[in-house]
Amino acid sequence: MPLIALTGGIASGKSTIARRLEEHGAVVVDADQIVRDVQAPGSAVLQEMAAAFGDDIIDASGALDRAALGARVFSDPEALARLNGIVHPAVRVESKRRMDAAFDADSAAVVVYDVPLLVEARADDPWDRIVVAHAPAEERLRRLIELRGMDAQAAQDRISAQVSDEKRLAIADVVIDTAGTLEHTRDQVDALWKKLTGE
Repeated sequence: MPLIALTGGIASGKSTIARRLEEHGAVVVDADQIVRDVQAPGSAVLQEMAAAFGDDIIDASGALDRAALGARVFSDPEALARLNGIVHPAVRVESKRRMDAAFDADSAAVVVYDVPLLVEARADDPWDRIVVAHAPAEERLRRLIELRGMDAQAAQDRISAQVSDEKRLAIADVVIDTAGTLEHTRDQVDALWKKLTGE
């Protein structure tokens, strides 16, 4: 019953790796989805965020206005730390619940926690393996501009706002090189799956 943490910088190919592991039969617990779920309209987390940052971060439908929140916190380290102090504990509880449920359903499951902020928030959790999706920053910049339509400055800002590649690679047990072809990435994931399961 291995518990795997999967991380990587923006546009590093992490989602491709997660999908391939899922195709093999892994249970993928997606941290970004959990964040959206715990911030759902009417949730205690969303109410706490509104109390901290103002009711205008909630739109007319009762949902989080991500742009309004982002404008308030991303240029203010103290505000961002306050936001993380509200969101991270809720994500930790919910992610544990989903991982436990996966192992309860199948004690031999391979559970993969797909988490962008592993280095920042959860590096010291008891993972069986930490897998890092890695492509050089210039390749990730190209993907953000060409594939996601970002302008060069916005793309660079997003990469710069994240922890360095060196810090991510320093905690890796396995590095999947995603700079090459999709086939090359998949072959590495397939090899990892064999190691994890003995298949």
